Amino acid sequence: MDRETLYKFFEGTASYEEEARIRQWMEHSPENRREFLKERKIFDSMLLLGDEKTIEEKRRRKSWNLNTLGTELIKIAAVVAVTLGLSFLYQIVSDKDGAVPMQSIYVPTGQRVNITLSDGTNVWLNARTKIVYPAVFDKSARKVTVDGEAYFDVAKDKKRPFIVETGKCDMEVLGTKFNVEGYSDKDDFEVTLMEGSVRVASRIGLGDTLTLKPDSKACLQKDGRLEVVPVDDYNPYRWKEGLICFRNESFLSIMNDLEKYFGVSIVVENKNVLKYYFTGKFRQADGIDYALRVLQRDIRFRYERDDENQIIYIR
Repeated sequence: MDRETLYKFFEGTASYEEEARIRQWMEHSPENRREFLKERKIFDSMLLLGDEKTIEEKRRRKSWNLNTLGTELIKIAAVVAVTLGLSFLYQIVSDKDGAVPMQSIYVPTGQRVNITLSDGTNVWLNARTKIVYPAVFDKSARKVTVDGEAYFDVAKDKKRPFIVETGKCDMEVLGTKFNVEGYSDKDDFEVTLMEGSVRVASRIGLGDTLTLKPDSKACLQKDGRLEVVPVDDYNPYRWKEGLICFRNESFLSIMNDLEKYFGVSIVVENKNVLKYYFTGKFRQADGIDYALRVLQRDIRFRYERDDENQIIYIR
């Protein structure tokens, strides 16, 4: 499989025919699947570098220079996993200049990225998510800033709380697993706790504060009040596995999810579909055409793709 087509697939810009060809090729043999995963890792690494021009250049050349790739992977290592030696270097810079160097990662639409912070905390970043964090945490607290959706598996450290700041709420934990969704361009905000405990503080309105227990989530109301809701279905948080899961969600809500995961704009012209609700799941790797065809089994609508402008019309 040529790299240009694979990159279009990873970017969410491949046509239906190209998506079908890639899936058929990938399922043909274990070797093809390994090659697919290897190219995906390289593509994700280039995303972490934040260099779209480099990605486009590599795709045009369709070949890798091993020396260049080695240099790029060294840079990636500095971003993704801060080693002890690198942490020490950053600490020296911090002591001299009085400021800790900050790292910033933005995940484009249709992508997801996994990183490990200097304290060992594992973080999954969903599409259109930005995280800002220090190269090495100080001795009093571990603080990061997030705009978007992220899943945290926080390394335990009783002496240094882990703090996640967003535009709407702040979270403080010592060691736990939780999912936070708070895009700055959306009104909705929620934090879901899987293990441990998390203190949630609203930054708007009434400035409500509460301590969340496992199997529950805190949803922010417009007045700044935090409402606790029990959680009995963790499928929606399997996005980090490449699954798009929904339960009793409206057609429009599902279209919004597909926009985020596949990097397209969806214009719903057929208003009749808005009254329907669905429960199910899709694999992101199956592509947006597969998802839409599954929905067509239950309700009548047609869709047209404008691949040049990355728009899908529901008619």
